[in-house]
Amino acid sequence: MAEVVPGFSVEWYQDVVEVADRSPEPVRWFAAHFTEGSVVLLGLLLLAAAWRRFGGPARDRAATLVAPVAVLLAYGSSEWLKTVVDQERPCRGLTGLTIVAGHCPPSGDWSFPSNHATTAGALAAATVLLCPRLGWLAVPLALLAAASRTFVGVHYPHDVLAGVLLGALVVTALLLTLPGPVGRRLPPGRAPDGGARGFTGAGRR
Repeated sequence: MAEVVPGFSVEWYQDVVEVADRSPEPVRWFAAHFTEGSVVLLGLLLLAAAWRRFGGPARDRAATLVAPVAVLLAYGSSEWLKTVVDQERPCRGLTGLTIVAGHCPPSGDWSFPSNHATTAGALAAATVLLCPRLGWLAVPLALLAAASRTFVGVHYPHDVLAGVLLGALVVTALLLTLPGPVGRRLPPGRAPDGGARGFTGAGRR
């Protein structure tokens, strides 16, 4: 597919990268580490959400099993889209800009959509569906994780926006449809209050 980069995204990218370059050194250091570490933090939140639901009825337990698979499928979808779109990284297509990341991924490591943003959106969506209370942490963290990919200079804004939406949509679709069929294949369980309780797309509050 021919590469098409929206003009507004190019302008926003240049503005953000220039702001990042003028930022104090501690801010740049934090951004360079946060852009990778944020995905780990989101993964830990998902584990916490899954732990809270795993002792429930079969459909709840099925949801905790489906969630990580859904996240992997979302990531795989972003990888497939990269090979279809073949969009060059902005740090390779635009010259004369200093990026916080320090180096640009090699040619062939395509830009659209952002894998990090897709994974962040997927992890946040799974956390929200398993445990809405933890979603108050997961959602802003995912948005910051996605935005950091532009701040450090390796993705256009539309790359990260598309990634977050892709990850959230894939996980939401799978977590709203698969726990029922999967749960019917698991041994029955009971909720902590003694009554049967199924996964309804919202976790314990």
